[in-house]
Amino acid sequence: ILGLVGESGCGKTTTGRLVARLETPTEGRILFRGVDLASLETGELFKFRRDLQMIFQDPYESLNPRHSVLRSVSEPLLIHRLATSREQREELVIRALEDAGLRPGQEFLDRFPHELSGGQRQRVAIARAIVLNPKVIIADEPVSMLDVSIRAGVMNLMLDLRAKYQMPYVFITHDIAVARYMSDRVAVMYLGRIVEEGQTEEVITHPTHPYTRALLSAVPVPDPAHEYTAVPIKGELPSPIDLPSGCRFRTRCLFAQEICATTAPPRVEVAPGHIAECHFASDIFSGALVEPPMARQVPTPEEIAATLAAGS
Repeated sequence: ILGLVGESGCGKTTTGRLVARLETPTEGRILFRGVDLASLETGELFKFRRDLQMIFQDPYESLNPRHSVLRSVSEPLLIHRLATSREQREELVIRALEDAGLRPGQEFLDRFPHELSGGQRQRVAIARAIVLNPKVIIADEPVSMLDVSIRAGVMNLMLDLRAKYQMPYVFITHDIAVARYMSDRVAVMYLGRIVEEGQTEEVITHPTHPYTRALLSAVPVPDPAHEYTAVPIKGELPSPIDLPSGCRFRTRCLFAQEICATTAPPRVEVAPGHIAECHFASDIFSGALVEPPMARQVPTPEEIAATLAAGS
C-alpha cells in the first residue's frame, strides 16, 4: 500500500483521478505495467479500466440515489461484459458485498443508498471497486467522512482485502497518522510535487524534507501530558497558478537560501529507498541542520487503533 499524504489542495485527489484516467493529463506520463496511459485514446484505454478502480471520498455522492445496491455494484460487470446472466451478476455482487463486510449480501441487494448508513455506503463503494478484481485500487480519503467509530472497521477491512487478494492500493489521505496505519510506503506531496518518499516507518522516524517535518509535528497525540512543540512554518500557501521559482516550498522554509530560488532541488537518496527533494537533504538527515525540536511524534499503529476503539 502506497500512502499519498499532503494538505488539502496539494493535488492528491487530482493525482488519483489522473492515474485512473478520470481526468485527462496535459503533460507527463502515467505508466502502468509499462504502458503510458496518458497517451491512450478512449478505445485503447477501455481494456485498462478494469484493472484500475477508484474508491471516492464521499459515500453520499459516489452512489446514485436511484440505483439499488445490486444495480450499482453490478454496473461495472455489465460495462465490461463479465457476467452474461442476472444469476451470475447476483452471485458476483453478493460475494463482493460479503467481502466488503455486508453480510448476508443477499439482504442488501434491493436496498437504496438512503436506506444505508455512511459506513454501509462506503462498504458498497468498496464492493463496487473489488467486484472486477482489479490490479490496483485508488482510495481517495475513503474514511475521512466517516464517524471515528466506523473508521477503524473500514481501514481494517481494506487491510484484510489487501491480504486476501494481494491487491495493491494507492491510499490518499491528509492524515499522516492514518497513512502510517495503512501504508507500507508513503509519499508526501506539496503543491503537486512529491517532496519525500520511502518506507513509511523510515520517513516518519527520520523525516528529511522540511515540509514533512512540519507536517509530522502537527499530528495530534491523545496525551495531555505530552509536550507540544510544533515545527514552525512561515507564510501562507502559495497559489498553485503562481508557483514560486526553484523549490516550491522555499517561501515557507526555515532553511531556504539563494539557491532555493534559482535552482529546482534535486531528488536525494538519503537512505536506501528514502528520497527527499531538497538541496540540504543530506545535512538535515544527518542532523547538521535542525529547526526547533519536534516534541511530538506520530502515534504508532497500536495507539491509533486504541484511540479509534475508544470512540466505538
